[in-house]
Amino acid sequence: MAQHIFNGLVGGSFLALVALGLAVIFGMLRVVNFAHGAIYMLGAFLALSMPSFWWALILVPLVLAAGGMVLERTLVHRLAKLDPLYNFLLTFGLTLIFQDLVKWRFGVQSTPYPTPGGLTGSVDFGAFDFPAYRVFVLAMAALICFGVWFLLSRTRVGLIVRASTERPELTQALGINVGRWVTPVFGFGCALAGLAGVLAAPMRAVHPLMGADLIIVVFAVVVIGGLGSIFGSVAAAFVIGVLQALSEAYLDSALVSQILVYLVMAVVLLWRPSGLFGREESPA
Repeated sequence: MAQHIFNGLVGGSFLALVALGLAVIFGMLRVVNFAHGAIYMLGAFLALSMPSFWWALILVPLVLAAGGMVLERTLVHRLAKLDPLYNFLLTFGLTLIFQDLVKWRFGVQSTPYPTPGGLTGSVDFGAFDFPAYRVFVLAMAALICFGVWFLLSRTRVGLIVRASTERPELTQALGINVGRWVTPVFGFGCALAGLAGVLAAPMRAVHPLMGADLIIVVFAVVVIGGLGSIFGSVAAAFVIGVLQALSEAYLDSALVSQILVYLVMAVVLLWRPSGLFGREESPA
């Protein structure tokens, strides 16, 4: 049981990092970034071109953050005042473009990525041994999630971002230029997705559709946690990761584990339409 829970927490780590970036972007821009899964995939493929995993861990998030900021300034920003559906369709189209470009460059077959040096062994937890790299992934994800929480909750920058997210008109009236924070926040969300892709490369098959396989589950996770809720997205990601691992172990069915996500989402929405930690919309 403990080993399956640990596996679930590791699987939830990837969901948490991608969902965290998605929640940050939605909270600030009210944009449902469907390209987030493709950015996760690009993170894994960019890791293949880096001199080592450790370089990729630093450089890939920076590259994708810069690319995300360019994307927001040149495309997303132009549609911000229109119906959110326009940006959803834009990011969906970008997903298809990114996937086809990667297929053209790398082909459609999975590309292996070796386990980083120094993390090839196992860690003895007493009751069971666990691969050292998976322990590293879980520790990294927990550290990053805590860091984002601390940044948003305990710093002036986080205060401004949260105020701009929750009360943009009032924040603007107080003399803070809300618009200047939009682009960095979008880039930051893309960096988190790219970092998740780098961490996933040694564990998951690196292929052009790996982001498409993940993004639908991530959307469900964000909805369960509450759209725009940072804590809710992270908490829901780890819970869903554990539930999927336990269902695969004891029900011996990957299909059931996928269906379970949407059953949980349906139950949560019937009980609380705004998600577990989302804010209820005030009546007009």
